[in-house]
Amino acid sequence: MISETRRRAYLDAMQVASWLPRTELPFAAPSRLHLLEPLAPADPVALPAPTPAVVSASVAEPAGAAQAATAARPRVHLPEPAKAEPVEEPSVAAAPVQPSEPPPRFALQLLRAGSVLLLVELPTGEPFQSRDPAYILLKDILRAARLPDSPQQVGDGEPIRWPLLHKGSLDQGAEAARDYVQGVLMVELEQMGCDCIWLVGRPALRYAGEADEQALCRELAIEGIGQALALPGLEQLMEDPASKAQLWRALRRSMSRWSIGAESSR
Repeated sequence: MISETRRRAYLDAMQVASWLPRTELPFAAPSRLHLLEPLAPADPVALPAPTPAVVSASVAEPAGAAQAATAARPRVHLPEPAKAEPVEEPSVAAAPVQPSEPPPRFALQLLRAGSVLLLVELPTGEPFQSRDPAYILLKDILRAARLPDSPQQVGDGEPIRWPLLHKGSLDQGAEAARDYVQGVLMVELEQMGCDCIWLVGRPALRYAGEADEQALCRELAIEGIGQALALPGLEQLMEDPASKAQLWRALRRSMSRWSIGAESSR
């Protein structure tokens, strides 16, 4: 049971001025007896009786007198109101609601091979295994570029996955993904620099290099990060062997970057 103070607060909130409980309430204040007394019936208002003269005059008045008085009044002809033409309201075209784009989905692995930092798209979304065809192809490319063919994982080895959260109000669009990927690269470069960055695959090229497929097999100058080499994805190289020739030409043009860095470090 609630106290009398709280009970009255509830009643005031419900705009109840007076009430009577069906049973006696504990901790309740004593009832006010004047509220329990029945209300006295109101006295009827006596209307004055009509005099006989008024009644006889109203009965004796002929019905035609009212009609004659109405006919004697002059008729006033009021002009008919002009019909208002409908005003066409200007139609306001509702702005089309653009559906929000779903957040991008990708998984990137950050590796280091000698003086080269690699940001590689994971074809399956999972970290590389030693027998994965994509990982074997990556080792062959590193060997052809005269780099260590056993790249080391950076940090805790966990891939860079996007989106970060599957639910929630956090902005996880393309711009947020780009800022996140570039932020990870900047942190790694502050700890240990490199002579060149390989961006392998479309997500690495788009969200780290801010470029499209037209920049494949070319060098990029990324503001705040440095020089990068845009390379096709490993899955694309396995499905399209002709793209390996373009890859090899790009590696030969840029090989001096990491070769000179490796010789100067000896």
